[in-house]
Amino acid sequence: MKKQSLVKGAFVLTLASFITKLLVLINSVVQARVLGSEGIGLKMMVMPFMGLMVTLTTIGLPVAISRLVAEADAQRDGANVKRILIVSSAITGSLSIVVVAVAILCGNVFSAYFLTDQRSYYSFMALIPIIPIVAVSGILKGYFRGMQTMNPIALSQVIEQTVRICFTYFLVQRLIPYGVEYAAAGAVFSSVIGEAVSLFYLMGMFRFTHRRKFHIPNSLWSKITNGKAVVVDLLQTALPTMGNGLIFSISKAVQPIIITKSLVIAGVSSAMIAKDYGMLTGFVMPLLFFPGFINQSLGVTLVPAISEASAKNNSRLIHRRIYQAISVALSVGVPSTVLLYLFAPELMTVIYKSPQAAPFLKFIAPFFLLHYFQTPLQSALIGLGHAKTAMFNNMIAKASTLMFIYPLAAHFRLGIYGVILAISIGVILETLLHFLSVYKLIGFYFNSLEGIKIFLAGITMGYSGKIIVTYLSHRDLTLGFTTMLAMLTSLLLYLIILVYFKVIRRDEIGRIPLIGQVLILLIPVR
Repeated sequence: MKKQSLVKGAFVLTLASFITKLLVLINSVVQARVLGSEGIGLKMMVMPFMGLMVTLTTIGLPVAISRLVAEADAQRDGANVKRILIVSSAITGSLSIVVVAVAILCGNVFSAYFLTDQRSYYSFMALIPIIPIVAVSGILKGYFRGMQTMNPIALSQVIEQTVRICFTYFLVQRLIPYGVEYAAAGAVFSSVIGEAVSLFYLMGMFRFTHRRKFHIPNSLWSKITNGKAVVVDLLQTALPTMGNGLIFSISKAVQPIIITKSLVIAGVSSAMIAKDYGMLTGFVMPLLFFPGFINQSLGVTLVPAISEASAKNNSRLIHRRIYQAISVALSVGVPSTVLLYLFAPELMTVIYKSPQAAPFLKFIAPFFLLHYFQTPLQSALIGLGHAKTAMFNNMIAKASTLMFIYPLAAHFRLGIYGVILAISIGVILETLLHFLSVYKLIGFYFNSLEGIKIFLAGITMGYSGKIIVTYLSHRDLTLGFTTMLAMLTSLLLYLIILVYFKVIRRDEIGRIPLIGQVLILLIPVR
């Protein structure tokens, strides 16, 4: 099985994530048309609990598997790779049985008291089969990440969403005559089918890539009982990773309560709270997080890459891979931040028809530049075997955000801007803690000259884009077309400047899969 480089693996996952996001959007449109608002409401009541049940089942093992498999593969220890997969399967299999049993036994009570609508019981029951499916696919995805082969994972994501869309339309149409609660359950079950087909594909790829090389002996129990050290190694990474997920879920649930209470004390009316909070969370935050899927893909590939280098005691390779990740994060973060800041009124008007949300975006965008470094730095910590440190850093940052919301929003009378400032403080603190942790471990340094070049390219790109908008505004063109043309042109200019500054080389662009040979035609030869 051929390994992929850090950048190529990240690009493959980025492309798949982008396609998946488009498919998710298509699926939401399909559901809105065939299911209606009431059916979507019943479905969405149970979908958040899928993440919780999956977290409790997998307990962060996919990330731990990717780290340990990368280390074992670097040491040419195939027996340990088998042991990791067997022990992981035993853990997730046991947890799946427990979680499924509790969900089935408590389904009626849960839907009546926690989901507020008894009709959601059918959707909740339809969701349960996904637990063991996601548990097994998580193990396989962790394995492929550890082997630094991202193509099976990328294609499985696209397959899962495509199957989900098809079965959503088919099942809802068949079940809607029996009632909206059954149709909603059909939409939920389409997610289960999508995950199942994706799992079959991953299993097929696993079998194909190994053929006869990966034989599991009959003495399976002895493998498990002799795998105590593997269990300890797995849990050292898995439990802090699960802790990160739980911290995020808890803070996400508590934050709206603190925000609304703080704004009420500040004298903001209920109608204005709903409006401002809706613009912040529904309009501003999705735009801020949208470019982040690139860094998420980079973070997934970085964990096994760092683990492999660490297992070989190759500190030079560790530094180089972290440096690559930080360079990519900065190269993505700077243009994203500049465009979001300078084009805030146009973006909010074109996308959401809400120009009044533009000041919120302009206020938070500069702070959010640091957010692009969080995922690579956190992945570096996990890859170095310090997942617990990453968890504590996240805990401190999330707690600080919650702690600052009340005084800034209520006592300083900043209103929703106090909330934005508290969120920004959390972003700054988390990034700083991750950086200091990595620096303490390996003494990491970044080329400041390269950073200056990227910032200059970003600023030049942004203001060139604004000049283009001003010029095109006198033409008979729509605001949407003008904004899109200006942003695409300015991004091409940004790429040309980076090549001119020798931050990236022309031949490196040409090696980008699928689009590299097209982009290189637009870059002038120096």
